[in-house]
Amino acid sequence: MTTSNSNFCPCGSNQNYTECCQPFHVGADLPVTAEALMRSRYSAYVFKNSDYLLMTWHKNTRPKQLDFSQDNTTWNKLEILNCKKGGAKDDKGRVEFNAFYVQDNEIRLMHEISRFKKIAGRWFYVDGVLD
Repeated sequence: MTTSNSNFCPCGSNQNYTECCQPFHVGADLPVTAEALMRSRYSAYVFKNSDYLLMTWHKNTRPKQLDFSQDNTTWNKLEILNCKKGGAKDDKGRVEFNAFYVQDNEIRLMHEISRFKKIAGRWFYVDGVLD
């Protein structure tokens, strides 16, 4: 798994992937905040890592599977706009973000406010409201 010509993590943290989202993706570490989980999930979409996405999705809202075999989306940039709670000591949080992508040769923007919940020390994505 590589991050194109750069070692920077696709989540926009300006850190190397090996020091940012990769430890979460390979199960070596857990995100401490809802924002960190959001960033790692964005990177998982970049790499089409359905296992990680499903593993970090709350059981009550998780789909049975994710199939990227026909997906032609290229994720380009993540901007975190706002975080409400979601810190290391919180048990829920919200992250508002913009994700820029190309699909069918068209540049697009996804704006979402995502809800997260921490259960037994682990953050999970619950759902999001698209705008």
